[in-house]
This record gives sequence, structure tokens and C-alpha cells, in this order.
Amino acid sequence: MRQTLGLFKFVVLFSGFLAFTAHAESVDSVNDSREAQVWLKKIQSSAQKLNYSGTFVYQQGNQVRTSRISHIRSGKNELEKLEILDGKPREYIRNNEEIACYIPETKSIRVEKRVSQDVFPAILGAHPNELVDHYALKQGEVGRVAGHDCQTVLLTPKDKLRYGYKLWIEKSTGLLLKAQTLNEKNEVVEQIAFTQIVIGNVDPASVKTSFKNTQGWRVDNAVMSEANLSGWAVKAVPPGFKKTREMKRLITDTPADANAPASSREVSQIVYSDGLAAISVFIEAGSQSRTEGSMQQGAMNIVGKRQGDYWLTIVGEVPAAAIKQVANSIEFNP
Repeated sequence: MRQTLGLFKFVVLFSGFLAFTAHAESVDSVNDSREAQVWLKKIQSSAQKLNYSGTFVYQQGNQVRTSRISHIRSGKNELEKLEILDGKPREYIRNNEEIACYIPETKSIRVEKRVSQDVFPAILGAHPNELVDHYALKQGEVGRVAGHDCQTVLLTPKDKLRYGYKLWIEKSTGLLLKAQTLNEKNEVVEQIAFTQIVIGNVDPASVKTSFKNTQGWRVDNAVMSEANLSGWAVKAVPPGFKKTREMKRLITDTPADANAPASSREVSQIVYSDGLAAISVFIEAGSQSRTEGSMQQGAMNIVGKRQGDYWLTIVGEVPAAAIKQVANSIEFNP
């Protein structure tokens, strides 16, 4: 009897120990998630408010592209210059919400409104506490990127309809210096990282175009407007993805010959986002001859399909299963 009572006490005590340990781990996990959210809050604020200039490399599948970005905050105004350093030269000059793209080989400037604000290094389109329902957040190791000490933050998806992310955040400023997109095998499918960066003391001349003489260049103003596309519905959007924008735009197809007239076509776009990844449904007249199919570029999956009199292109920074789910659930009720 005494042995039985002793065994019973041991079982009760051990069960209590396990419960306490689980509780402690749960508390640690919650605290770690909260600390990770604090770091994520700094990313967007720092990218918009700080002055910085640097070179970053973007790897998408087998493609690697090098760019240089300069950003200045002057009062309430944001000024930014993005230069594409590989392949054909391109410069994007942003003044708040207006973007001018300089295309030297066709001597043209395309002017349009900014569609999205979640562009590196400002990648978050939602408040961090909105992400916890669909991602497990935790702090990782401390590392270095481009000579700067960084805190890493891991975002692990809670389903198979989105990717995971590993972020390197500069410890003193909160500026995002590197981001990796990870598949279900924890393999890197896409990454972007600064190789050199200066934070603060940015020359105002660095956000001006390097094309000094643009007299005679053609200026194409992208016609974009908010639209009501309520006739279109996606019945199976992945959990957590919310409709953020509906718009129509006039797309100008720049001809290879600078002297040839440019052609235009109207394209509607519906954008869904979970705060990190975005899925877009592009809708246009189906008169052009196209072949249905799908393809993948790094983390980007694309499906093109004909639906009635329309051609749909579904593009998203999500796994192929999520894009196919969206594409197969699109309905049109005029």
C-alpha cells in the first residue's frame, strides 16, 4: 500500500512537472512571438522614414538581378530612386505615390501611380498581429548582412497554401537587409539581400534621374482608376487573404522600334494579400491568341486561362497549389 501511494505521488508530481514545463514553454513561445512582432513593426516604419542608399541582389529561381536603391524622407515626402543594374538599363524615380520609369532604349518615360507599398525593404502590408493566425513567429539567431548586425525573425506557415520567410533586420535601426522565401522543405526559393548599404547621410542628388537630357522622350501616362469588379468572385481564396484593391488600368505595350506607335489595352486587376504575400487576378478581353498553362519563377506561380470571353492571368507569391485553387474557383456573374 505504501509503495502504491508512493508511486501515485510520483505520477502526480511528474504530471505536474510536465504541465508546468509545457506551460513555461508556452509562455516562452508567446513572449518570443511578441518580440518577433516588435521587430516586424520596425521593418515598415524604418523603410519609410529612414534615409538609406545601397545595392541589393534579387535571386528568383535561376535569375539573379542587381539593383541600387536610394531613399530619402524629407518632411512628409518620400523620394526614392531604383536603378536596375543588370540587362537593359531602367530607372524608377518615385515621388510619394507617383513613379516615373525611364526607358532609354525607346526614349520613353512611363508615369504611373504606385499600386503597392509592400516593396523591399518595406515588405509588410499588414500589422504584425494580423499574421499570427497564419504564421508562427519567432526570433532566430543574430547574424550579419552587408557588415551590419541583424536579428533574424522566422515566419513559419500554418498551412501549405503559403511560403515561410526568414528575415534579417538591422539591430540598431530596424531596417530589413535580407529576406528569404522558403518552401515546405525549408528550401530557399527566392531571396533578396543588400550587399552594401549606407543608412543616413544620403546625398539628395542620388534620388534624381541620371538621364539629364530627356527632351524629345515620349511620356506615357498610365491610366489607372479604382474599379468595381463585383461581378468577379474568387470562391476559394486561401485563409487570411483579403481583397485589398480592385482597379482598371490602360497598359501600353512599348514597341521595340522607338518610332513605331505604341498599342494599349485595358486590364482589370483584383489584389488579395495576407500581409506578406499577394495574389493578383488580371482580367482582359480574350481576343488575343494565347495558350493556357502554368509556370513558376522562384516563389512566383502563374496560371493563364480562358474563361468565357475573357483571358485571366493569376499571379501570386504562393505555392502552386494555392494558385491553382484560386484559378479553379473564379466565377463571373455579369
